[in-house]
Amino acid sequence: MAISGKKSKAAEASDNIFWTTMADLLLGLAIIFMTLFVLAMTGFSQNSVHQKQAQIEASEELIEKLNDENIKAEVDKMTGDIKISDLELFDVNSWTLSARGKKYLDKLVPIYIDTIFSKEELIDGVQNIVVQGHTDSQSFAGTSSKDEQFTRNMELSLKRANSVAQYMFKTNYNKSYSEQLKEKMIVEGRSFSEPILDQNGNEDYAKSRRVELKLTIKKWDIMQALGF
Repeated sequence: MAISGKKSKAAEASDNIFWTTMADLLLGLAIIFMTLFVLAMTGFSQNSVHQKQAQIEASEELIEKLNDENIKAEVDKMTGDIKISDLELFDVNSWTLSARGKKYLDKLVPIYIDTIFSKEELIDGVQNIVVQGHTDSQSFAGTSSKDEQFTRNMELSLKRANSVAQYMFKTNYNKSYSEQLKEKMIVEGRSFSEPILDQNGNEDYAKSRRVELKLTIKKWDIMQALGF
């Protein structure tokens, strides 16, 4: 008895039903995924807007309060980041806070911490509060290479940032924020890797020597936003 290589009509119909069902299933999954993706993106967009608005509001409040207390500091109106001149904090080539520096931080830090942490919508989105030291690119006496110059300045910038970070906890801010502050605080030394330039593109040595208080915002995770 000969066996035909052709499929029966019943087998072909079964195959067609299988592939049709599979295609419908994949299409359905794609639609569900796209719907979730759009919802996640919409939620992310709204959260981003609210986060940025909270940063701007905090910045405006910081500027107003610092001006009221006659505290000299450069505040970024969009982020709330603060640049503090080294002249306000240290003696030349020193990383030990001067008496003037301590008085300055006694006034600035409570305003900064209490303002930032009182904004719940802002602080929930903050990954870290970074205390960041910077120097200018002028040479240390006795340095024999550019690499040594950089590392010597790295050490100085890190020690200065650490001096500020340590003293922050000694100031009269709202101590109910202490645990959150410890969780979020990071200390960095940047040497002269991020100089401040003047209008002609030349390094402004005085402005380059500074300590910054910076907020880093949490990165968005698409899988988390989709609920996975």
